[in-house]
Amino acid sequence: MSDGAVLHVRGRVLVGPEDVRDELWVVDGRVSFTRPPGAGDVRTVTGWALPGLVDAHCHVGLDAHGAVDAETSEKQALTDRDAGTLLIRDAGSAADTRWIDEREDLPRIIRAGRHIARTRRYIRNYAHEIEPGDLAAYVRAEARRGDGWVKLVGDWIDRERGDLTACWPGDALAEAIAAAHEEGARVTAHCFAAESLPDLLAAGIDCVEHATGLTEELIPAFAERGVAIVPTLVNIATFPALAAGGEGKFPAWAAHMRRLHERRYDTVGAAHDAGIPVFVGTDAGGSLAHGLVAEEVAELVKAGLSPNEALSAASWGAREWLGRPGLEEGAPADLVVYDEDPRADVRVLAAPRTVVLRGRPVG
Repeated sequence: MSDGAVLHVRGRVLVGPEDVRDELWVVDGRVSFTRPPGAGDVRTVTGWALPGLVDAHCHVGLDAHGAVDAETSEKQALTDRDAGTLLIRDAGSAADTRWIDEREDLPRIIRAGRHIARTRRYIRNYAHEIEPGDLAAYVRAEARRGDGWVKLVGDWIDRERGDLTACWPGDALAEAIAAAHEEGARVTAHCFAAESLPDLLAAGIDCVEHATGLTEELIPAFAERGVAIVPTLVNIATFPALAAGGEGKFPAWAAHMRRLHERRYDTVGAAHDAGIPVFVGTDAGGSLAHGLVAEEVAELVKAGLSPNEALSAASWGAREWLGRPGLEEGAPADLVVYDEDPRADVRVLAAPRTVVLRGRPVG
């Protein structure tokens, strides 16, 4: 599209779960539901339109070994974009990706700074590895460095015990999360097991990643306090292979990981049924490929969310949770158009017809 051109999206515009319009216009990169007067150069796209999809747990700038260069980061971001993911909550990265904000053709990123982990209790080269006495100071620094989020590693394998254990004492967590909130940031935490969750909940955590350790006893408290979860079910699918690789040295950990995997759908379904907010995240950028947002939405449907609820977890609801607009009058035009109705079959998300970013078709 040339500068000054108008994009006309016609068909079914899914502004919200219950708000469906017949058309929208993109004028000067922004959404309008009114035909612009005297529109000359008009490109029309037909189909079912959604707000640009959200991956709320993604790592641009990381691979399995740590930070990657700008060229690799660009490829990761382009892969997500072409899959329809136009808003990313980068849940921890050792790479500086601020340069992406200057690129009109790359997704918008909300950064959580760098992971904060206990010494030798996380993936090498990923995190600030510190002890509890330094936690609040590091959280405060990452809150100032990020875009309104901080990422903790709540549990990890303890090699002495041979199983997952909590990484932080409750008093350190309470001080650290209070520091983040003072800085205007929310805090999320990587958690596989149940052991770390009570102290995080008591400390005022805002979100939990993976959340495979949620139990019947913990779910009501999560729901009451509105603590969100981002299950990353496409990542949890790797647990059996991880267990097989580590059971010779850590048999208790391997058995634990298998149990968490076996009840993953029941865990997410019970959380959702109780009213816990659930959002889409893929955990791309470590060992997982980018561009898996459609697969994660389909996984949430398997866990018991309705198609509309799973779509909301990757679009309308996720954008509201992250404080970013959807398809609203005057909002930046970030949207995806599909040939078929994704409400009828979420697998449609795997084949976007047109991706529009900042008002321009891309890809």
